[in-house]
Amino acid sequence: MIIGIGTDIVDHRRIKTALDRFGDKFANRIFTDAEQAVAEGRHDPSLFLAKRFAAKEAVYKVLHRSGIEGLGWREAEILNDGRGAPQMTLNGRCKTALESLTPDGYNPSIDVSLSDEPPYAVAFVVISAVR
Repeated sequence: MIIGIGTDIVDHRRIKTALDRFGDKFANRIFTDAEQAVAEGRHDPSLFLAKRFAAKEAVYKVLHRSGIEGLGWREAEILNDGRGAPQMTLNGRCKTALESLTPDGYNPSIDVSLSDEPPYAVAFVVISAVR
C-alpha cells in the first residue's frame, strides 16, 4: 500500500551558489557527512548534492502529513547502493514520522528516483507499507 508520494525539482545552480557563498556552514546544515564525502569525489558536487536536496524535500512532503514538526535536513540521508541506485535512510524525527504513518503490522519501504538535466535536478519518492 502506498503511504505517500513526493516530488521536487531544484536548479543545481542555486545549490552551487549557496555552497560558494556559505561553504561548510550550508553543507553541514543540509547534508550528512557521508553525502558530502561522496559529493567531493564527483565531477560536479553541486549537481550531486542538488539531487539529494530535492530528495529530502520530496520525502518531507510525505512525512509532514504525520504532524511531527522539526524534521531535520540531516535526518534523511541519500546514498547509492552497490549498484548505484539511491537509497534513503531516515533517523531522528524523520524516522518517527515515518513510523507514525506506517500502519500496524506493516514495514515501511522508501523508493527513490533521482535524475538531472542540468541545470535541473529532480527527485521522486514513494513511501509504501509492506507486510
